[in-house]
Amino acid sequence: MTNRRRFLTQSVAASTGVFYIAKTSWAQKSPGDTINMAVIGFGGRGGSHISGYNKLKSDGVKVAALCDVDSNVLNKHVQNFDKEGNKVVGYSDMRRLFENKDIDAVSIATPNHWHALATIWAVQAGKDVYVEKPVSHCVWEGRQMVKAARKYNKIVQTGTQSRSSRKGIGEAVKWVQGGNLGKILLSRGLCYKRRASIGKAEGEQKIPDTIDYDLWCGPSPKTALTRKKLHYDWHWTWAYGNGDLGNQGIHQMDIARWFLGEMELSPSVWSVGGRLGYEDDGETANTQIIYHGYEKAPMIFEVRGLPEKTDSKNMDKFKGAGVGVIVECEGGYVVVPNYSSAIAYDKDGKEIKKFEGSEDHFKNFINACRSRRVDDLHADILEGHLSSALCHTGNISHRLGQKAASGEILEKIKGDSFAADTFERMKEHLGKNDVDVEKDKLTLGPVLKMNGKEERFIDNDAANDMLKNKYREPFVVPEIS
Repeated sequence: MTNRRRFLTQSVAASTGVFYIAKTSWAQKSPGDTINMAVIGFGGRGGSHISGYNKLKSDGVKVAALCDVDSNVLNKHVQNFDKEGNKVVGYSDMRRLFENKDIDAVSIATPNHWHALATIWAVQAGKDVYVEKPVSHCVWEGRQMVKAARKYNKIVQTGTQSRSSRKGIGEAVKWVQGGNLGKILLSRGLCYKRRASIGKAEGEQKIPDTIDYDLWCGPSPKTALTRKKLHYDWHWTWAYGNGDLGNQGIHQMDIARWFLGEMELSPSVWSVGGRLGYEDDGETANTQIIYHGYEKAPMIFEVRGLPEKTDSKNMDKFKGAGVGVIVECEGGYVVVPNYSSAIAYDKDGKEIKKFEGSEDHFKNFINACRSRRVDDLHADILEGHLSSALCHTGNISHRLGQKAASGEILEKIKGDSFAADTFERMKEHLGKNDVDVEKDKLTLGPVLKMNGKEERFIDNDAANDMLKNKYREPFVVPEIS
């Protein structure tokens, strides 16, 4: 009977686009009652989710369930809870987890290609959601997540924890937007983070027996593993990841957009870059410039995965930041060198003001779950969608690009001094890593024009085709209307 009921539920789901709707117990709870959390995916970042919620026990938070497709990882964490006298339920399939009406909220730290479907299934099942960045694997998914959160009246927090730096970065944003340094001229994000070669595999690699590979692949193609490592190195393949632009870079992309105050995708975007300095099984760019042509002020994003020079252990810095944000203004600039502070300088580089302070991002999510107010979230799913989508549109330009000589690239961008200077600095950086851009040519992406309200490119079918993934049954991200 149970199997038949489950089959009927899934059959209805296939025809309606809704996987499963179960009334969570949270609707009947008072604000002071315990929130039962489930963490999905914890081979990497998810471990921090578990630790984060465990620190909130005194705030009425309990990690009650865990889910991972790797039985080794799952069993290890379940046993750790058992040793501490805290029983948790373990799941390999998140669909079974969502059927548990005693779970109030879920925290998702799976690979990128699972973020959207896991979030939508969860809110359809009555759960609030904390989802890691980038919230989506493509632009269309992110908008569906926003629609689902609103339709089912659920709290959905994005894992861009810099948004909880209200006294630090948040105050700097207000100060700059208040005109204290004059007009914003440029918002620049930096992801100068070492990414070594992932090597080249010889043929198909064996999937560990402990991993349910069908579930691991989920909405994305279930193809043979042709890189050495299944875990983490998926970031550098298009089927599952989004490169460092969508891995580390999404944090800084979000901060850069925060300063500009933009709440739509940019009217134009282009990319230049490539995977340079080594040959491996990675597909995404390790060196890249993304230019978002907002009307008030442009936003430039730089990715550098190579060190400051060949064989160095150090990374480049620009105006004191390596992984950070620099906001150029008429009367000076602001540097955001980390996740919780900002420093303002005058035009001569003299420090004039410092902003510091951050709150617990997980606790902010829990507080919003209790208040039921989306406005209480520091990083609502809409913010996560927009910043993630800016990474995706930049990558779309890159993937549609063609190899070009440096002179040709400079000729096309020389009208923008910020862009031209950024390109010259990138060439210099690559030269120090023994990369000859005249031999190993960079990929110049087309300038893509976008209708920000519709989130569709203008007169570019090839680019529009890349706004939405093709999904593998039965792991289909549903339309939300």
